[in-house]
Amino acid sequence: MAKQSSVRQLAARAVTRVSQGESLSSVLPALQEKLSKKDQPLLAELCYGTLRYYHRLDAWLKFLTEKPLKDKEQDIHNLILVGLYQLFFTRIPPHAAIGETVQATRTMGKAWARGLVNGVLRNAERRFDELDEQTRHSPVCHYSHPKWLINAVKRAWPEDYQAILAGNNQPPPMTLRVNEQQIKPGRYLKKLLDQCLPAKLSTIAPQAITLNRPQPVDQLPGFQTGAASVQDESAQLAATLMPAKAGDHILDACCAPGGKTCHLLELYPGITVDALDNDPTRLERVAANLQRLGLSANMLCGDASAPDGWWCGQQYDHILLDAPCSATGVIRRHPDIKLLRKPDDIAALAQLQEKILHAVWPLLKTGGTLLYATCSIMPEENHLQIQRFVSATTDARLVSLDGQWGYDTGFGKQLFPSANSPDDASGPPTCGDGFFYSLMIKTDS
Repeated sequence: MAKQSSVRQLAARAVTRVSQGESLSSVLPALQEKLSKKDQPLLAELCYGTLRYYHRLDAWLKFLTEKPLKDKEQDIHNLILVGLYQLFFTRIPPHAAIGETVQATRTMGKAWARGLVNGVLRNAERRFDELDEQTRHSPVCHYSHPKWLINAVKRAWPEDYQAILAGNNQPPPMTLRVNEQQIKPGRYLKKLLDQCLPAKLSTIAPQAITLNRPQPVDQLPGFQTGAASVQDESAQLAATLMPAKAGDHILDACCAPGGKTCHLLELYPGITVDALDNDPTRLERVAANLQRLGLSANMLCGDASAPDGWWCGQQYDHILLDAPCSATGVIRRHPDIKLLRKPDDIAALAQLQEKILHAVWPLLKTGGTLLYATCSIMPEENHLQIQRFVSATTDARLVSLDGQWGYDTGFGKQLFPSANSPDDASGPPTCGDGFFYSLMIKTDS
């Protein structure tokens, strides 16, 4: 079994691998297996937190050192970032944060760095006021986002960008989707409160309940028997916006990991869903979610932009296109996006979305609807994408979306991952992730 000090070593390794292009979700599980159960949450906290504040911590490290570490010493660079995160963003006592991080240099086989790591962290503790001054004067440091992304969000949403960037740096809420085939949300909320799990009903998503604090799913009443699932509040809107009824045949394109597929089947008994994704491993997760909930769908492995490889020729009553996107609306859940996403990605993703839209539109019956969804806040992927599509597609007409939520762009509604106000800090966050929705109907003209 690994020693306690190796938690910091593994956190540094995870951050290094993310900085080299791997996603945290693909890296973290295997690293957690190297630790005891009790140490796994700490590793996750250090990884997510360090990545959340990576750009600020990196700016602080540059301020504290005369010259940067060599590329081959990125693991030590990132170990120091892990130490800085512990010092300034956790309740770990400073002596423990510094001592355990310094000790990690030995388990890494780099005892030469012991003095460097110790010196930088103790210097940081003494010079916090100077670090705070750096934070106030540098947008990259203040918002802890790459400069290109700050500028892109500011251009897109000049009145909201500060709240969006602040929201990205808050830990995400844990929201549940109540399965109304088993229990009503109000009754499920009472079960939570009876178990001393404070929570509140959503004001925008009918089946959503947000917990004040995240909980292990095995502590949630009826989770294993399908009474509830974990799904963000904004993501839950998708199924509720689909005008489906019993007997309808629906395509859920790009469906993994299956939350929206399952929600559709829970809400509209008697529908048939074709659940399509191009990743067989991710489709396994869809199958597991369906099995836990006692639901069934037709699983299809294929490329949504090339229907000839998987479509049987029967047109659909409705299509849910949860399009591949930049995921800039879910950065608070996936802070590694700040390191992984590059400026050119937005245009490339917009091209792919356009290709998929034009590919699946012919699969829709006349009078049928297509719900376009992304977890992005970028206009090129969202309302500008739909504006182009409607302009180029004579039989596509926009359908207005009702509800007191989101910003109406004229071509769909945009939700932002807003930050809590200070007086709300003790409760659950006030909104879900950043999502975009646009509903279109196929006319006979």
